[in-house]
Amino acid sequence: MQPTESEVYANIVESSSEAITALDLEFRILAINKANVDAFERAFGRRPRVGDNFLSLFAETPQHAAQQREIWMRALNGEAYIVVQQFGDHRLERRYYEVRFSPLFNKDGERIGASSTSYDVTERVHAEQQLAETREQFRVLVQGVSDYALYMLDSNGHVTSWNAGAERIKGYRADEIIGQHFSRFYTAEEQAAGVPATGLETARRDGRWEIEGWRLRKDGTRFWAHVIVDAIHDEAGEFVGFAKITRDVTERMESERQLEEARQALFQSQKMEAVGQLTGGVAHDFNNLLTVIIGGLDRIARSKPSAQASRALDMARTAAERAAGLTARLLAFSRKQALQPTPLDLNVVVRDMTELLHRTLGEDVELEGVLSPRLWRVELDRNQLESAVLNLAVNARDAMPDGGKLTLETANTYLDANYATKDVEVVPGQYVMISVADTGTGIPGDLLQKVFEPFFTTKEPGRGTGLGLSMVYGFVKQSGGHAMVYSEEGQGTCVKLYFPRYYGEAPVAERAQTAASPVARGGEVVLVVEDNPDVRTYSVTSLRELGYEVVESFEAEAALRLLAGERRIDLLFTDVVLPGKTGRQLADEARNMRPGLKVLFTTGYSRNAIVHQGRLDPGVELLPKPFTFEQLAARVRAVIDA
Repeated sequence: MQPTESEVYANIVESSSEAITALDLEFRILAINKANVDAFERAFGRRPRVGDNFLSLFAETPQHAAQQREIWMRALNGEAYIVVQQFGDHRLERRYYEVRFSPLFNKDGERIGASSTSYDVTERVHAEQQLAETREQFRVLVQGVSDYALYMLDSNGHVTSWNAGAERIKGYRADEIIGQHFSRFYTAEEQAAGVPATGLETARRDGRWEIEGWRLRKDGTRFWAHVIVDAIHDEAGEFVGFAKITRDVTERMESERQLEEARQALFQSQKMEAVGQLTGGVAHDFNNLLTVIIGGLDRIARSKPSAQASRALDMARTAAERAAGLTARLLAFSRKQALQPTPLDLNVVVRDMTELLHRTLGEDVELEGVLSPRLWRVELDRNQLESAVLNLAVNARDAMPDGGKLTLETANTYLDANYATKDVEVVPGQYVMISVADTGTGIPGDLLQKVFEPFFTTKEPGRGTGLGLSMVYGFVKQSGGHAMVYSEEGQGTCVKLYFPRYYGEAPVAERAQTAASPVARGGEVVLVVEDNPDVRTYSVTSLRELGYEVVESFEAEAALRLLAGERRIDLLFTDVVLPGKTGRQLADEARNMRPGLKVLFTTGYSRNAIVHQGRLDPGVELLPKPFTFEQLAARVRAVIDA
């Protein structure tokens, strides 16, 4: 016998894994399948049957029963809808069901009740709850981040969220910025160039857009920002907007800038040191040559030449003296000159130079001094300092062909660790500054880094050697100081020299001594030690002309053998740079052999043998090359008589 249609439907309902219930208009159960009975038992500990009042089954949970009544009334009144409900006594397992409600009609179309079909969606609900919790945790986390501006944009670039970091970095509260277009944070130049729009297109196309640049805060100030914009897609892969992260990296950029400046300063220092080593060696060889040249010219001059020969001699001597000046500047730049520093008041030096500077500058240049009271002392070689100031004044005069104003200023100052990053040789501390400023033509910015390099000049050919500022640079560095040039084309130039503050006692004024006769007295003997044969010949010949007895040697070992004998020797006149032992080593051993022996050094390049930390060693007497006949006579006499 074939089952009836109603029996087929009943079997389908009964065997379904879905929980199915049908109620009449009085909430009595018309039909309920096994799946629903089992689910109800798991949730409430009882098994419902046909004829039971469905709402009475919730008697132990009145609130839930009231909610169910309201839900079923909507279905009994003809409304079909879907709702997610939680079922279960609090003492038993609680489950979530998605329930589909619909009204029931008889064959005449009359409403006779309502039905529900339930699906267990507990796992889905738990997953959604967990997702919601995660989103809330993420929201709290994002809001708590203060170092990053984290916010969302809709698909058109309008701000939809705003965290605390964004408020701190950009200065806007959330209610001031949500709904605004993110491009308002970009500079006018970037907006005009279409940077924001292009960036969003890139993020949408490639998934990410990353950029760095200046951004604007609410107060109008700027910060250097590192920006990342990521495209966001929903579960279906549809594009829905952007996530934007902005970080203030101004400090990082500043650190990188300072590091780059330090690298450039180190490179410049190394370059100058390399050039200095080269020029120092060149100066040594030139000074030997110039000693012979100047000596030969002196001898010709003392032979009473004709008027025509005298004129030629004068020209040659002038050229030789200029060449000697050039090598002196090379030595100054290479920091190999033998400085003889003494405590100085720079205000006194400037005042004493006033007359000389007026004569040098001429009537078209106004000279003004701005001298700081209670100026700290420095310890410098006065001759070299005056030469440096004079060089700067001459450069300033040449930069003001139509006249102008030159200002000499002194001041106490402090160079801190931040300033020291500009020059790897600067030691933070107290300094005394002297500056020379003019109102001249100025120096182009691309040339400022080169002004201290030897042979570099902005003057036309024939008007400068390019060694003036390099000499100043070398002298300042050898004195433990620092030099800076500030200039702007058409606005003049200011050169500032910084020298370390001197903390020692003020010098005691020395009494003037009467000059001794420059010639020999009483059979005095000089031992000359010089490896250059031409220089040795010139020195020996000149000393004999002055009346001294002379013995000579080309190197230290031979000189020591002479000193080991019984012969009288009043003065050791030795070059510093010798083959084998240096002149300084020779002098030390000679004094051990003959205590009280007078020593006079000569050199065209000291190489640290008698000069340390830029100073001539205490007790050392030096006659720099090239030297004239008169200079040799005076220095030999002075050392023997000391």
